Amino acid sequence: MKYLKFLSVLALTGLLLTSCSSVAHVEKDETVNFNNYKTFAWAEKRSDDTTGKSVAISDLTARTIRNAVNAEMAKNGWRESKSNPDVLLAYDVLVERSIREQNNPVYSQPFTRYFYNAYTRRYVPVYYPSQFLGYDREQQAVREGTITISLIDAKTDKTVWQGWTTDEVNSRNLSSKEIQAGVKSIFRKFDVAKN
Repeated sequence: MKYLKFLSVLALTGLLLTSCSSVAHVEKDETVNFNNYKTFAWAEKRSDDTTGKSVAISDLTARTIRNAVNAEMAKNGWRESKSNPDVLLAYDVLVERSIREQNNPVYSQPFTRYFYNAYTRRYVPVYYPSQFLGYDREQQAVREGTITISLIDAKTDKTVWQGWTTDEVNSRNLSSKEIQAGVKSIFRKFDVAKN
């Protein structure tokens, strides 16, 4: 009996912890054999297509993302190699304003009404239950942060795997805690890349 209680508490805790994490999405090239890849390096910063200037991301954010991704890649058996890597890693961070819409159901209040019955000379209660009236729509401005991580084949320069996650953030920049949570969420689905 104690074992059953322990398992139910453990399952409930796991469910609560996973429900708080952000949802990650993954796409991969089905024609690629990922067993051929063992080493990686970071790609050089890309420039913005419209102005030709590099996209501005703070140095602290860049280091936090690289350290988090390096740790997750090491957990999966990959190693960083600056000379002749199998894949190049690239990342992108986007924080934008969005509108969150919340729909809450609205019900009428139940009530009881008394009617006089002349035949019995008594007041008779009639109960009216609560009824669905519709939805109360509420819109709220929020900021959403998106982290995208891409694996690019170093020889063909084609993206072979890409993972991203979007979550609500508190400011214009992502905190290190939000970055680490996002990267962990993405790399939970990294085993999909293994054949």
